[in-house]
Amino acid sequence: MDFLVVENVSKRYAAHQALTDININVPAQCIYGLLGPNGAGKTTLIRIVNQIIAPDNGRVFLNGEPLKPTHISMIGYLPEERGLYKKMKVGEQALYLAQLKGISKKEAMKKLKYWFEKFEIQAWWDKKVEELSKGMQQKIQFIVTVIHQPKFLIFDEPFSGFDPINVNLLKEEIFNLREQGATIIFSTHNMESVEELCDNIALINKSKKILEGKVRDIKKTYKANTFKLCYNDFKGNLAEILPMGFDIQSEGIDVDYRTAIIKLPKTATSNELLQPLLPHISIHSFNEILPSMNDIFITQVNGQNQTI
Repeated sequence: MDFLVVENVSKRYAAHQALTDININVPAQCIYGLLGPNGAGKTTLIRIVNQIIAPDNGRVFLNGEPLKPTHISMIGYLPEERGLYKKMKVGEQALYLAQLKGISKKEAMKKLKYWFEKFEIQAWWDKKVEELSKGMQQKIQFIVTVIHQPKFLIFDEPFSGFDPINVNLLKEEIFNLREQGATIIFSTHNMESVEELCDNIALINKSKKILEGKVRDIKKTYKANTFKLCYNDFKGNLAEILPMGFDIQSEGIDVDYRTAIIKLPKTATSNELLQPLLPHISIHSFNEILPSMNDIFITQVNGQNQTI
Protein backbone atom coordinates (compact mmCIF):
# COMPACT_ATOMS: atom_id res chain seq x y z
CA MET A 1 0.00 0.00 0.00
CA ASP A 2 1.18 3.54 -0.77
CA PHE A 3 1.33 5.76 2.31
CA LEU A 4 1.55 9.04 0.36
CA VAL A 5 -0.09 9.57 -3.03
CA VAL A 6 0.27 12.84 -4.94
CA GLU A 7 -2.08 13.14 -7.92
CA ASN A 8 -1.65 15.77 -10.66
CA VAL A 9 -0.47 18.46 -8.25
CA SER A 10 0.43 21.85 -9.72
CA LYS A 11 1.46 25.10 -8.06
CA ARG A 12 2.29 28.50 -9.52
CA TYR A 13 3.72 31.62 -7.85
CA ALA A 14 2.95 34.70 -9.98
CA ALA A 15 5.10 34.16 -13.09
CA HIS A 16 6.90 31.07 -11.73
CA GLN A 17 5.57 27.55 -12.26
CA ALA A 18 6.79 25.62 -9.20
CA LEU A 19 5.08 22.25 -9.87
CA THR A 20 3.46 20.86 -13.01
CA ASP A 21 1.11 17.85 -12.81
CA ILE A 22 3.24 16.00 -10.25
CA ASN A 23 2.33 12.37 -9.54
CA ILE A 24 4.28 10.36 -6.98
CA ASN A 25 3.55 7.25 -4.94
CA VAL A 26 5.45 6.67 -1.69
CA PRO A 27 5.12 3.06 -0.45
CA ALA A 28 4.46 2.52 3.23
CA GLN A 29 7.52 1.94 5.45
CA CYS A 30 10.10 2.93 2.85
CA ILE A 31 12.76 5.63 2.60
CA TYR A 32 11.82 7.70 -0.43
CA GLY A 33 14.36 10.09 -1.95
CA LEU A 34 12.96 13.37 -3.26
CA LEU A 35 15.66 14.64 -5.59
CA GLY A 36 16.27 17.56 -7.90
CA PRO A 37 18.47 20.61 -8.46
CA ASN A 38 17.87 23.88 -6.62
CA GLY A 39 14.60 25.47 -7.70
CA ALA A 40 13.17 22.23 -9.08
CA GLY A 41 10.05 22.32 -6.89
CA LYS A 42 10.96 19.92 -4.07
CA THR A 43 10.39 22.42 -1.25
CA THR A 44 7.04 23.48 -2.71
CA LEU A 45 5.90 19.85 -2.76
CA ILE A 46 7.06 19.32 0.83
CA ARG A 47 5.17 22.45 1.93
CA ILE A 48 2.00 21.18 0.24
CA VAL A 49 2.27 17.81 1.99
CA ASN A 50 2.80 19.67 5.29
CA GLN A 51 -0.27 21.85 4.52
CA ILE A 52 1.82 25.02 4.79
CA ILE A 53 0.53 25.96 1.33
CA ALA A 54 -2.23 24.50 -0.85
CA PRO A 55 -1.87 23.25 -4.43
CA ASP A 56 -3.59 25.09 -7.29
CA ASN A 57 -4.70 21.76 -8.73
CA GLY A 58 -4.52 18.08 -7.82
CA ARG A 59 -4.98 16.00 -4.70
CA VAL A 60 -2.84 14.51 -1.94
CA PHE A 61 -3.71 11.36 0.02
CA LEU A 62 -2.04 10.31 3.27
CA ASN A 63 -2.53 6.81 4.64
CA GLY A 64 -5.45 6.26 2.27
CA GLU A 65 -7.31 9.48 3.17
CA PRO A 66 -7.48 12.90 1.47
CA LEU A 67 -4.97 15.19 3.18
CA LYS A 68 -6.61 17.06 6.08
CA PRO A 69 -5.56 19.19 9.09
CA THR A 70 -5.69 16.25 11.54
CA HIS A 71 -2.89 14.56 9.59
CA ILE A 72 -0.41 17.11 10.95
CA SER A 73 -0.06 15.02 14.13
CA MET A 74 1.13 12.08 11.98
CA ILE A 75 3.97 14.07 10.40
CA GLY A 76 7.44 14.90 11.64
CA TYR A 77 9.19 17.57 9.54
CA LEU A 78 12.86 18.51 9.73
CA PRO A 79 13.27 21.53 7.39
CA GLU A 80 16.54 22.52 5.74
CA GLU A 81 16.33 25.94 7.43
CA ARG A 82 16.57 25.28 11.15
CA GLY A 83 14.15 26.95 13.57
CA LEU A 84 15.42 26.76 17.15
CA TYR A 85 15.22 29.76 19.48
CA LYS A 86 18.84 30.69 20.01
CA LYS A 87 18.42 32.35 23.43
CA MET A 88 16.45 29.50 25.00
CA LYS A 89 18.09 26.67 26.89
CA VAL A 90 18.23 23.37 24.98
CA GLY A 91 16.25 21.28 27.47
CA GLU A 92 13.63 23.97 28.04
CA GLN A 93 13.10 24.34 24.31
CA ALA A 94 13.00 20.61 23.57
CA LEU A 95 10.41 20.15 26.32
CA TYR A 96 8.30 23.03 24.96
CA LEU A 97 8.38 21.70 21.39
CA ALA A 98 7.56 18.16 22.52
CA GLN A 99 4.48 19.44 24.38
CA LEU A 100 3.41 21.38 21.27
CA LYS A 101 3.26 18.00 19.53
CA GLY A 102 0.69 16.79 22.08
CA ILE A 103 2.95 14.94 24.50
CA SER A 104 2.40 15.46 28.23
CA LYS A 105 5.21 17.08 30.20
CA LYS A 106 5.88 13.86 32.12
CA GLU A 107 6.03 11.73 28.96
CA ALA A 108 8.09 14.38 27.15
CA MET A 109 10.69 14.34 29.94
CA LYS A 110 10.89 10.55 29.75
CA LYS A 111 11.32 10.54 25.96
CA LEU A 112 13.83 13.40 25.98
CA LYS A 113 15.93 11.65 28.61
CA TYR A 114 16.02 8.56 26.38
CA TRP A 115 17.12 10.51 23.30
CA PHE A 116 19.63 12.74 25.11
CA GLU A 117 21.27 9.64 26.60
CA LYS A 118 21.20 7.84 23.26
CA PHE A 119 22.96 10.77 21.54
CA GLU A 120 25.22 11.33 24.58
CA ILE A 121 24.18 14.98 24.91
CA GLN A 122 22.95 15.11 28.52
CA ALA A 123 25.43 17.91 29.23
CA TRP A 124 23.69 20.18 26.72
CA TRP A 125 20.40 20.37 28.64
CA ASP A 126 21.12 23.73 30.33
CA LYS A 127 23.13 25.27 27.50
CA LYS A 128 21.65 27.95 25.28
CA VAL A 129 21.09 26.97 21.65
CA GLU A 130 23.45 29.73 20.47
CA GLU A 131 26.29 28.00 22.35
CA LEU A 132 25.98 24.88 20.19
CA SER A 133 27.58 24.17 16.83
CA LYS A 134 25.40 23.72 13.77
CA GLY A 135 25.75 19.94 14.04
CA MET A 136 24.79 19.97 17.72
CA GLN A 137 21.71 22.07 16.95
CA GLN A 138 20.82 19.60 14.24
CA LYS A 139 20.78 16.75 16.76
CA ILE A 140 18.28 18.68 18.89
CA GLN A 141 16.10 19.37 15.84
CA PHE A 142 16.18 15.70 14.89
CA ILE A 143 15.05 14.69 18.38
CA VAL A 144 12.10 17.09 18.46
CA THR A 145 11.14 15.96 14.94
CA VAL A 146 10.81 12.29 15.90
CA ILE A 147 9.86 12.52 19.59
CA HIS A 148 6.09 12.08 19.03
CA GLN A 149 6.81 8.93 16.96
CA PRO A 150 5.11 10.13 13.76
CA LYS A 151 4.12 7.61 11.10
CA PHE A 152 5.40 9.93 8.36
CA LEU A 153 8.75 11.76 8.46
CA ILE A 154 10.14 14.37 6.09
CA PHE A 155 13.87 15.08 6.34
CA ASP A 156 15.20 17.97 4.23
CA GLU A 157 19.02 17.82 4.06
CA PRO A 158 19.21 16.19 7.52
CA PHE A 159 23.01 15.73 7.47
CA SER A 160 23.86 19.40 6.99
CA GLY A 161 26.57 20.45 9.45
CA PHE A 162 27.44 16.91 10.56
CA ASP A 163 30.83 15.24 10.64
CA PRO A 164 31.07 11.66 9.22
CA ILE A 165 30.63 10.00 12.64
CA ASN A 166 27.40 11.86 13.36
CA VAL A 167 26.18 11.31 9.79
CA ASN A 168 26.48 7.56 10.40
CA LEU A 169 24.70 7.93 13.74
CA LEU A 170 21.77 9.67 12.09
CA LYS A 171 21.67 7.15 9.23
CA GLU A 172 21.35 4.33 11.75
CA GLU A 173 18.45 6.13 13.44
CA ILE A 174 16.70 6.69 10.10
CA PHE A 175 16.96 2.95 9.37
CA ASN A 176 15.64 2.22 12.87
CA LEU A 177 12.66 4.51 12.32
CA ARG A 178 11.80 2.68 9.11
CA GLU A 179 12.07 -0.68 10.86
CA GLN A 180 9.69 0.62 13.54
CA GLY A 181 7.08 1.36 10.84
CA ALA A 182 7.73 4.94 9.73
CA THR A 183 7.49 6.08 6.11
CA ILE A 184 10.24 8.59 5.30
CA ILE A 185 10.78 11.23 2.63
CA PHE A 186 14.44 12.11 2.35
CA SER A 187 15.28 15.24 0.36
CA THR A 188 18.96 15.81 -0.40
CA HIS A 189 21.57 16.76 -2.99
CA ASN A 190 23.96 14.11 -1.65
CA MET A 191 23.66 11.22 -4.10
CA GLU A 192 25.95 9.03 -2.00
CA SER A 193 23.42 9.19 0.83
CA VAL A 194 20.65 8.33 -1.62
CA GLU A 195 22.53 5.17 -2.65
CA GLU A 196 22.93 4.14 0.99
CA LEU A 197 19.49 5.01 2.35
CA CYS A 198 16.76 5.16 -0.26
CA ASP A 199 14.50 2.35 -1.42
CA ASN A 200 12.69 4.52 -4.02
CA ILE A 201 13.27 7.96 -5.52
CA ALA A 202 11.55 10.63 -7.57
CA LEU A 203 13.59 13.16 -9.55
CA ILE A 204 12.02 16.57 -10.16
CA ASN A 205 13.44 19.17 -12.53
CA LYS A 206 11.95 22.47 -13.71
CA SER A 207 8.67 21.72 -11.89
CA LYS A 208 8.17 18.29 -13.53
CA LYS A 209 8.82 14.74 -12.38
CA ILE A 210 11.26 13.18 -14.83
CA LEU A 211 12.07 9.91 -13.07
CA GLU A 212 10.54 7.67 -10.39
CA GLY A 213 11.06 4.12 -9.19
CA LYS A 214 13.07 1.75 -7.03
CA VAL A 215 16.75 2.68 -6.82
CA ARG A 216 17.94 -0.78 -7.84
CA ASP A 217 15.59 -0.88 -10.85
CA ILE A 218 16.63 2.59 -12.02
CA LYS A 219 20.31 1.67 -11.83
CA LYS A 220 19.65 -1.47 -13.90
CA THR A 221 17.67 0.52 -16.46
CA TYR A 222 20.54 2.93 -17.08
CA LYS A 223 23.40 0.44 -17.02
CA ALA A 224 25.61 0.46 -20.11
CA ASN A 225 26.66 -3.23 -20.34
CA THR A 226 30.11 -2.29 -19.07
CA PHE A 227 32.35 -4.50 -16.91
CA LYS A 228 35.55 -4.18 -14.89
CA LEU A 229 38.04 -7.01 -15.35
CA CYS A 230 40.95 -7.53 -12.94
CA TYR A 231 43.49 -10.11 -14.15
CA ASN A 232 47.15 -11.20 -14.49
CA ASP A 233 49.39 -13.81 -16.16
CA PHE A 234 48.99 -12.20 -19.57
CA LYS A 235 51.66 -10.15 -21.32
CA GLY A 236 49.97 -9.51 -24.65
CA ASN A 237 47.45 -7.04 -25.98
CA LEU A 238 44.03 -7.75 -24.46
CA ALA A 239 42.21 -6.16 -27.39
CA GLU A 240 43.58 -8.83 -29.74
CA ILE A 241 41.72 -11.65 -27.99
CA LEU A 242 38.40 -9.84 -27.49
CA PRO A 243 35.45 -10.48 -29.84
CA MET A 244 34.75 -7.81 -32.43
CA GLY A 245 32.70 -4.91 -31.09
CA PHE A 246 33.95 -5.30 -27.50
CA ASP A 247 35.48 -1.94 -26.61
CA ILE A 248 38.25 -1.44 -24.02
CA GLN A 249 37.50 1.98 -22.54
CA SER A 250 40.45 2.11 -20.15
CA GLU A 251 43.29 -0.04 -18.79
CA GLY A 252 45.43 0.25 -15.69
CA ILE A 253 47.10 -1.39 -12.69
CA ASP A 254 45.28 -2.26 -9.45
CA VAL A 255 47.92 -3.28 -6.86
CA ASP A 256 49.25 -6.60 -8.27
CA TYR A 257 46.73 -6.93 -11.09
CA ARG A 258 46.01 -5.42 -14.47
CA THR A 259 42.57 -3.90 -14.97
CA ALA A 260 40.39 -3.12 -17.94
CA ILE A 261 37.01 -1.42 -18.32
CA ILE A 262 35.25 -3.12 -21.22
CA LYS A 263 32.01 -2.03 -22.87
CA LEU A 264 30.07 -4.83 -24.56
CA PRO A 265 27.68 -4.52 -27.49
CA LYS A 266 24.11 -3.94 -26.31
CA THR A 267 22.95 -7.54 -26.87
CA ALA A 268 26.17 -9.28 -25.74
CA THR A 269 26.43 -11.20 -22.48
CA SER A 270 29.23 -11.42 -19.94
CA ASN A 271 29.81 -15.05 -20.95
CA GLU A 272 30.63 -13.91 -24.48
CA LEU A 273 33.34 -11.72 -22.99
CA LEU A 274 34.79 -14.30 -20.62
CA GLN A 275 34.90 -17.37 -22.88
CA PRO A 276 37.67 -16.13 -25.23
CA LEU A 277 39.64 -14.69 -22.29
CA LEU A 278 39.75 -17.73 -19.99
CA PRO A 279 42.38 -19.71 -21.98
CA HIS A 280 44.78 -16.73 -21.89
CA ILE A 281 44.48 -14.94 -18.55
CA SER A 282 44.01 -15.58 -14.82
CA ILE A 283 40.98 -13.61 -13.62
CA HIS A 284 41.16 -12.07 -10.15
CA SER A 285 37.76 -10.33 -10.22
CA PHE A 286 35.02 -9.48 -12.68
CA ASN A 287 32.02 -7.27 -12.05
CA GLU A 288 29.45 -5.22 -13.89
CA ILE A 289 29.68 -1.44 -13.50
CA LEU A 290 26.32 0.09 -12.64
CA PRO A 291 25.82 3.84 -12.97
CA SER A 292 25.82 5.82 -9.74
CA MET A 293 22.76 7.83 -8.77
CA ASN A 294 24.94 10.90 -9.24
CA ASP A 295 25.60 9.92 -12.88
CA ILE A 296 21.90 9.25 -13.48
CA PHE A 297 20.92 12.54 -11.81
CA ILE A 298 23.28 14.57 -14.02
CA THR A 299 22.35 12.71 -17.22
CA GLN A 300 18.60 13.04 -16.70
CA VAL A 301 18.62 16.70 -15.59
CA ASN A 302 20.98 17.76 -18.39
CA GLY A 303 18.95 15.76 -20.91
CA GLN A 304 15.70 17.46 -19.91
CA ASN A 305 17.32 20.90 -19.86
CA GLN A 306 18.52 20.42 -23.44
CA THR A 307 15.04 19.55 -24.69
CA ILE A 308 13.34 22.57 -23.12
